[in-house]
Amino acid sequence: MSERPSAVQLVLGDEELLIERAIAGIVAQVRAVAPDGDAVPVDRLRAGDANSAELAELLSPSLFAEDRVIVLESAAEAGKDAVAVITAAASDPPDGVVLVVVHSGGGRAKAMVPALQKAGAVTHDCAKLTKAAERTEFVRAEFRAAGVRVSGEVVQVILESVGSELRELAAACSQLASDTGGKVDIAAVRRYYSGKAEVSGFDVAELAVAGERSAAMEALRWANDRGVAHVLLADALADSVHTIARVGSAGRGDPFALAQQLGMPPWKVKKAQAQARGWTPATIGAALQVVATLNADVKGGAADASYAVESALARILELRGAS
Repeated sequence: MSERPSAVQLVLGDEELLIERAIAGIVAQVRAVAPDGDAVPVDRLRAGDANSAELAELLSPSLFAEDRVIVLESAAEAGKDAVAVITAAASDPPDGVVLVVVHSGGGRAKAMVPALQKAGAVTHDCAKLTKAAERTEFVRAEFRAAGVRVSGEVVQVILESVGSELRELAAACSQLASDTGGKVDIAAVRRYYSGKAEVSGFDVAELAVAGERSAAMEALRWANDRGVAHVLLADALADSVHTIARVGSAGRGDPFALAQQLGMPPWKVKKAQAQARGWTPATIGAALQVVATLNADVKGGAADASYAVESALARILELRGAS
């Protein structure tokens, strides 16, 4: 039987995929042992945007000590008063609560990290994988999790074909493990990703969020012809839309300052700032729903994944045109 996770969890780093997985794992662990199971509520709040009163109310003990998961995001940008409330709650968590603090490791509230660790927080390392050896081990671990053994040469070919984005690498490993019945060899990798160098999912996504209808549709057809996996196309669209949403909501500012705040490379922030000018809060909100639905569709929810991707792309282009 699973054990209930520690009351304080520190998700430390700025790699979005690893952060999402860490949070999902904690929530699953809580729900696995809680009497109410999947009914356990999860409250998410950007700690950097909250005032101390809001945080104090959220973190106050419940009369019946119900199971709850509270996720405080962007804790690196929290103000002094908010930091004090979070640190106090971590030192004496309310009964039934699992507190998850998502922190980049830097920012104005960087002193919160050692304070939480001193209070006994379990730390989840979600730092960016910047070294080739780290990405190699990531790919190996993805296949191990799927129960598949691959050679070092296969891992290298995947990295050369897919690139360094963790979302794309994870999707590629999942797709290969599923579609080959676990027999992943070099021929299978080349069969799936031979066209990746010519057109990637990110090429299609960037054209879509920029509103370049004819070029985006042509790139999608080329990607389909070359065998770029639907899940890679869906992940690329999701990444572009989520990036614009995050950068757009952060407001205008110096890309280097925002890069540190958002945990993104400056070049990505600068590009997203330019792309965000063609979007409104309403249209980007609708686009977020489109990519969320597409994610489910390409992973088994739709009878025709190709149609699902093309429809989602067309909808994103419509939204961009309506902004």
